[in-house]
Amino acid sequence: MRTVRFCIGARRRRGFSLVELAVAMVVVALVLGGLLQLTATYSATQRTRDTERLLQQAREALLGFAAVNGRLPCPAQPTLASGAAGAGVERTPTATGCTGGQIGVLPWATLGVPELDAWGRRFTYRVSALHARTVIARPPTQYGCSVPPALPPTQAAFALCSPGDNQVRVSATGAALVNDAPAAIVSHGANGFGAYLPSGALVTASANADEAENHDNDNILVQRTPAADYDDLSLWLPSSVLAQSMLQAGRLP
Repeated sequence: MRTVRFCIGARRRRGFSLVELAVAMVVVALVLGGLLQLTATYSATQRTRDTERLLQQAREALLGFAAVNGRLPCPAQPTLASGAAGAGVERTPTATGCTGGQIGVLPWATLGVPELDAWGRRFTYRVSALHARTVIARPPTQYGCSVPPALPPTQAAFALCSPGDNQVRVSATGAALVNDAPAAIVSHGANGFGAYLPSGALVTASANADEAENHDNDNILVQRTPAADYDDLSLWLPSSVLAQSMLQAGRLP
């Protein structure tokens, strides 16, 4: 009996009390919570970086398309589900612009780029009518600027001096950063407000005025520092960059 009592006492001395177990569980929970927070922060940062990379890739694809075709592509129909006939293909260009309007989603199939941003939503895309119309011989007066009659740019839909019509602002009602961008692309960020899904469905509109400006189907977009109520990422194609690419490709004199 003495031996039995001694063993039980030894076991008790080697064990943990309920208080010690509780303290240990709290410490483990805090450590796991910190790790989860770090993981979430890293994931959000990585998705932002991936989307910025995809935006740059899309811009390069636009430049390549213009160099080959003499114009920028029209938007794709946003409401077509992935895999459906015509999904991701640019809408038909016309002599005056694009069938169905100048805004839609990035024509990923036409450009050969990924369909979705890092949050799994499509990119909004808007292009100037002067830069996406069909390439035909036109009188110099139809290029939206002063083109020497002796040098009509018949290898492109536009001239070196043709103005874009996309305006980029610091906020919905703020100052303009640029007034003549030929094209603009927007990712609607983590919250996705105003974006189109792969199903073709439209995500609810944003209550934030700056985010709403990026999906209200006009020619104005906002580029500003992300905040708690604003997480859109935008990129535009400057006229000077497009002109340089077209000159190098021999599309413009």
